[in-house]
Amino acid sequence: MSVDTATVKRVAQLARIAISDERAESMREELNTILGFVEQLSQVDVEGVEPMTSVVDMEMRKRADVVNDGDIPADVTANAPISEDHFFMVPKVVE
Repeated sequence: MSVDTATVKRVAQLARIAISDERAESMREELNTILGFVEQLSQVDVEGVEPMTSVVDMEMRKRADVVNDGDIPADVTANAPISEDHFFMVPKVVE
């Protein structure tokens, strides 16, 4: 697959990017290089290869999903201009 300068300008327009003719030509070359690499990847035989999320086979460490207040409500509201019972107090904005 090959990209021409008109396609580069069209994509730039869709992305709302201003691009000069000289820059469009260099971008065309860069995009063609990237697409050539992607075509090479499509030729790789991956039959029987398990999908993986990392190159290192390891189990993710996870913390227990427990709902709590953080045990620091006083610290959280310490810098609030006004607070009451560990809640932020704000002025009424709707009458």
